[in-house]
Amino acid sequence: MPEICRFYGIIIKMYFNDHNPPHFHTEYLGYKATVSIEAGIVEGKMPKRVLNLIFEWLEIHREELMKNWLSMEDSGEYSKIEPLK
Repeated sequence: MPEICRFYGIIIKMYFNDHNPPHFHTEYLGYKATVSIEAGIVEGKMPKRVLNLIFEWLEIHREELMKNWLSMEDSGEYSKIEPLK
């Protein structure tokens, strides 16, 4: 599973040919969650402070995330995405 971004100890990954809806996986200090790109629905556990940072990053990079999702589904290629600063 490729790592597409890392910031403040938060790791963002996507699987090749993963199930719908489009989403990404997050890890932080042993916590794991899945976040839907379009709706921002979260499955799993993540500290609220960290989840707020993830949502902030998602809002900035939603379009890039969807491009990655479609590209990984089609060709297996992906691009790294800028971290939250």
